[in-house]
Amino acid sequence: MGAIEEVLQAVSSERIGGHIRNLEGVRHPIAAQEALEAAADYVWSQLQSWGYKMSVHRFRDGEREYRNIIGTRQGTRQPEKRVIVIAHFDTVSTSPGANDNASGVAAMLELARTFRRLKFGKSVQYVGVNLEEGKGEGEEGSQILRGSTALAEHARASGWEIEGVVNFEEIAYAGEMIKQTTPAGLPLELPEVGNFIAVVGNEQSAGMVKGYIAGIERHRIPLPYQPLIVPGNGEMLPDTRRSDHAPFWDRGYRAIMLTDTANFRTPHYHQPSDTLETLNIPFATEVCRAAGCLVLDMAGYEHS
Repeated sequence: MGAIEEVLQAVSSERIGGHIRNLEGVRHPIAAQEALEAAADYVWSQLQSWGYKMSVHRFRDGEREYRNIIGTRQGTRQPEKRVIVIAHFDTVSTSPGANDNASGVAAMLELARTFRRLKFGKSVQYVGVNLEEGKGEGEEGSQILRGSTALAEHARASGWEIEGVVNFEEIAYAGEMIKQTTPAGLPLELPEVGNFIAVVGNEQSAGMVKGYIAGIERHRIPLPYQPLIVPGNGEMLPDTRRSDHAPFWDRGYRAIMLTDTANFRTPHYHQPSDTLETLNIPFATEVCRAAGCLVLDMAGYEHS
């Protein structure tokens, strides 16, 4: 077994499931404010425990201030260039959000744990993003992606040199007996069986989509996949813009979304039934491993 295979094998289904269990529960700025703050604290404590340089990106929404949590491993040769792995930790007000999106946060954290002792030529950042979900009942407006929009604006204003963003968005509902549907207007028909991960990028991010798939094939990761490269920034296909990669597309950065396709597959989307017991944790583990291949390549893993 090669060095990279050994690293990838360290990704743990048990730990991914444990993070989901610890995060599960409504995490919402109105319905469960304390739980939302506790989720931010959880992401901070985990990344800090693995030795990452911690920082908070604060942003305002309405009358309140919120936090995006960032853990950074400085690059050794080109520290000004960065690869970012993100996942949102908030939920809607009606769901415990095991898949949406504790599964994505769990994968982000497990990748950070697995890579905690590795050296990269470029900087790698792991980000827990707040306020991805739309505003709920009793709130004005229906804006989504508030935390990632604020972060992408900060990145552009600060001159961040982002090589690419990997966004984990609901990655754990999959199986051979699960029915898959296709979003309206999609230029291809998705497979009828929901056993694959969708790898979504815009034209600028096509290389990242191909890189994710190349990692699966090179390291023989048992993960069915469906690539989708959308024109422009996905304006003609709004379902491809419903997560935290889209604000980075809009500001000229490369980014991909890894997703089990959410409501086009799972009946538990935004429901009280979105619990750990409904999820396929081994599937999420392989999604995480494949993302690890991409990060290793993009960030310049130093084998020595």
